Amino acid sequence: MPVIVNADNCSGCETCLESCPFDAIEMKEGKAVINEYCNACMTCLSACPEGAIIETGDKAENAKASDTFKDYKDVMIFAEQRDGKIASVALELLGAGKKLADELDAKLIAVLLGADESEAQELARWGADKVVLCSDSALRDFNDDAYSSVLARVIQQQKPSIVLAGATPIGRSFVPRVAAKLNTGLTADCTSLEIDKESRNLLQVRPAFGGNIMATILCPDYRPQMATVRPRVMKKGEYQKDRSGEIIAVDLGDFTSRTKVVEFVKEVSEVSVNIHEADIIVAGGRGVGGEKGVQMLEDLAEALGGALGASRAAVDEGWIPYSHQVGQTGKTVNPKVYICCGISGAVQHLVGMQSSDIIIAINKNPDAPIFNVATYGIIGDIFEIVPMLTRKIKEIKGQ
Repeated sequence: MPVIVNADNCSGCETCLESCPFDAIEMKEGKAVINEYCNACMTCLSACPEGAIIETGDKAENAKASDTFKDYKDVMIFAEQRDGKIASVALELLGAGKKLADELDAKLIAVLLGADESEAQELARWGADKVVLCSDSALRDFNDDAYSSVLARVIQQQKPSIVLAGATPIGRSFVPRVAAKLNTGLTADCTSLEIDKESRNLLQVRPAFGGNIMATILCPDYRPQMATVRPRVMKKGEYQKDRSGEIIAVDLGDFTSRTKVVEFVKEVSEVSVNIHEADIIVAGGRGVGGEKGVQMLEDLAEALGGALGASRAAVDEGWIPYSHQVGQTGKTVNPKVYICCGISGAVQHLVGMQSSDIIIAINKNPDAPIFNVATYGIIGDIFEIVPMLTRKIKEIKGQ
């Protein structure tokens, strides 16, 4: 327990009960007692008029004291694999992790579970200075229990200052368990990562309050600093075919998982084009007005060889299926060209597409926020501009 009550000093005044936002303090036999709901916010310490609530010194699994931060140096990423092959999100994390490691003058470490050494070498070519590899066949298929135990053990051995993982179904499933095992903080679903110049803490940026604000979160008192990062938000690292890194092989040891993966059933999607993989996306918002406008965008997407995207407004209206939604509550994409048609540019949509290489915005409102992130902006009626673009493209292609 991070805080305890010295019963000899407790007067039973119950002042601490009102101070606790988690209802983690209760009265037993006239004395305050900390229960299992304690989140270590430390509010009660200053609230107690008798000084009876004190912070414990048992922090063996974390680095609370600033003088121990020197032992936590490097940047570590969890390299997700599927069917023994590195997932694209791992390459994006290597790109983000490399920038952070360079700022901290630290090494970039990748952890790969359930794959072979050839995939570990690929991670080195994409920028990892060191790859911790556990190729045990028991880790080939994802298992929360096994993955969380192994990754926690590796972190305790390597002592990284920062640990990053993808905000994928796998990352979201087991990384919080790792943070709990290490008694440290975790910021989920980050869209941006930076290093604070003065404190050298990790600035973890993510949407909050339904996407109405972008919150910057720090974990200054514990190590490692952990975050999951949205796929398709970060750029991939630089590939160097002649690059090599240190491969550290570890084994599962005598670990026995309490659960077993019986079978993986792959989802069969009815969507013909996966917008995650599309190089060109034509997206529509409330401004498309209905099915006629959607058909107009589909014609442009077909002419370009791209896919149809949508803002939440267009999906909520029932004009475009949810599988095409881009944004905070939809998919995050990173195409070469993203064409916004009738989309105002709410922050909830921007977090899902702002890392696109080229953003073209078409909107009749010159003050629309979408123009703030657009590479090229066209002020005008989409019902005039989009058909003109479609005709011109088909003319160039000889269709």
